[in-house]
Amino acid sequence: MKKLMREPLVHFLLMGAAIFAAYSLMAKGSSGEPRKIVVTQGQLASMREAYIRTWQRPPTREEWEGLIRDRVREDVYVREALALGLDKDDTIIRRRLRQKMEFVSDDIAAQTQPTDDALNAYLQAHPDKFRVEQQFTFRQLYLNPGKHGEHLARDTAQLLAKLNQAGGDTGFAAVGDPFMLDNNFTAVPAGEVTKQFGDTFTAKLGEISPGQWQGPVESGYGVHLVFVEERKEGRMPELAEVREQVVREWADARRREDNEQFFQKLLKRYTVTIEQPAAVEAKKIGAIN
Repeated sequence: MKKLMREPLVHFLLMGAAIFAAYSLMAKGSSGEPRKIVVTQGQLASMREAYIRTWQRPPTREEWEGLIRDRVREDVYVREALALGLDKDDTIIRRRLRQKMEFVSDDIAAQTQPTDDALNAYLQAHPDKFRVEQQFTFRQLYLNPGKHGEHLARDTAQLLAKLNQAGGDTGFAAVGDPFMLDNNFTAVPAGEVTKQFGDTFTAKLGEISPGQWQGPVESGYGVHLVFVEERKEGRMPELAEVREQVVREWADARRREDNEQFFQKLLKRYTVTIEQPAAVEAKKIGAIN
């Protein structure tokens, strides 16, 4: 029984039963005196709290009387609109009612707290969401193909020899052509390198050996000489490193799963008919996937 009471679906059913029971009581209570409007103490307290939260102060006497009059006006209009059937097939009202049912479902799903075993299982089942990307710390020099023309290969080779002979990075940026991006990059994820330089450039960074100038390395801008200082390979993180992210993703996935189970349970109460064009016989279906 304890295990059963921990199941979210049981919570859904209990909450649903409570909602329908409350609705039935309200409907029964109002049927005898359909013209009677009662603004309860609970409603008044809620109105006052909402006003203070919005304006950061209590309402004056005149404002409070105005709030009550507005509440009564709202009740009158709502009851008359329902009596006239103005709520039927209204897209905005239908959407709002659906949202409120989904809020009920979301609130129940949010009560479930994940264990470390559940989080670890989710982490292992969805590695692409949490994998730490390969990272590069590197320097680059740009050679503009338009400026060097047919001498591009020769100039690239000469500059590469010069840089490796000099060693270090003192003044290296001054010997390259003007370029819109930085010359130095520190611990940049592979995805960010790709955004700035392209797939070919990133793939080459993953191949060349760190510790010396190498090239030419092509990008969408032209060619580059590159000095890879450090390369960290991609890896799967430990749960402690990404716990907050895993909890957030797990909770979102669990919420969607629980909401779908809740909907399918409710759907079993109905027979759904989707009418086809006149030439085709109407088709009855028992569930919607």
